[in-house]
Amino acid sequence: MKKAYLICIITLFPLLGGCWNQTYLDQRAFVIAIGLDKGEKENETKITYLIANPELSKQEAGSNEPNREIISFTAPDLQTSRNLANTVVAKELSYSLLSLIIVSEDFAKNKEFIRWIYDVTKGEEVSRNIPIIVTPESTSTFLKNNDPKLETRIHKYFELILQFGSENGFIPATKLHAYFRIMEEKGDLFLSPYATTEFNGNPKNDGGEDNLIAGEFEVGGFTNKTQFLGSAVFKHGKMIGKLNAEETRLAILLNDTIDMAEILATFPDPFNEKYRIGTRISKKESNTVKMDLKRSIPTIDVTVPLYVDILSNHSMVNYEKQPEKRKQLKKHMEEKLIETINELIKKTQEDFKGQPFGWSLYARKEFLTIKEYEAYDWMKNYPNMDVKVKVNIIFGKFGRQSETPEFEEVKN
Repeated sequence: MKKAYLICIITLFPLLGGCWNQTYLDQRAFVIAIGLDKGEKENETKITYLIANPELSKQEAGSNEPNREIISFTAPDLQTSRNLANTVVAKELSYSLLSLIIVSEDFAKNKEFIRWIYDVTKGEEVSRNIPIIVTPESTSTFLKNNDPKLETRIHKYFELILQFGSENGFIPATKLHAYFRIMEEKGDLFLSPYATTEFNGNPKNDGGEDNLIAGEFEVGGFTNKTQFLGSAVFKHGKMIGKLNAEETRLAILLNDTIDMAEILATFPDPFNEKYRIGTRISKKESNTVKMDLKRSIPTIDVTVPLYVDILSNHSMVNYEKQPEKRKQLKKHMEEKLIETINELIKKTQEDFKGQPFGWSLYARKEFLTIKEYEAYDWMKNYPNMDVKVKVNIIFGKFGRQSETPEFEEVKN
């Protein structure tokens, strides 16, 4: 009998061990976002925490506790900053639900930024599969001004707005691990979502989505001030510039390593300058990239296949039954895309001295060994390359009612 009791007790020991250092849910607070700003002193950084209070069940809910808290303080490093935060936050802080890194533009352009962002990789709780975004204002101002109306769960708000923004192509769908990979490979530029809560007073959305970046989109009504639009450009881990919404979309179209869903865009109407044609653009195939790096002037030839549906047609041309006009529209759209892509490539060669299109992955295939590729110095040679881009558009649908009446018939 005693032997049976002893066996039962020994069997229970492993189960009891699992509860030894248990922390109850109402004793923990989860850091949803970390903001990084340049400190006043050289080796210090201002850290901002967006802390979520886990919701208790309705039976246990007391309360009047706020669903989030924002604190800012100066700290020597990212990992030990949690202890400092607990001098004002009573609950145990956890990084296990960390879903966003926010960096001020001023700090992202600082050479010391790389040292600080590497702190994120040291923590066991932090995943590299989280986005990093850049804001022109301080991160504390960004988090304080951010006030979503339809989604009160702040972690869900960031998840959704980043998801739909990247699907539309207005911001890149890039993660922290891509930042480290691209920086360490030294072959490409990294694109990060650009966001702000401050309108700069210079609206540019009267002619469509072209040339827009966060802070330039004018919107009325009662809604959140925060805008996610455009991208920050990083070279060797440091921010060097920005791309507007149109440039970001084109960069994503040229880069097969960045995911993109269907995007909606407008083009000038070739048959009536007053109007713009609404389109749905999708990529069902990868780009074709060919290189000749042995020439005195290396060449890159890129073909981008696009599938386009016509969504709006204010000039009321019946493209489905008029093949000649359909051919004109195709040529017009391809020329317009090639023109804007060439402008973007020129900007990357002259201003950035590097490209965010993932072409270094193709360049590696041109060499037998990694040492040969590294000796070639792809980043150094890219600005002098002759890049030619071809766009091949395949039309899909022209709307549910492709045949529209003549405008004069409607007037009569």
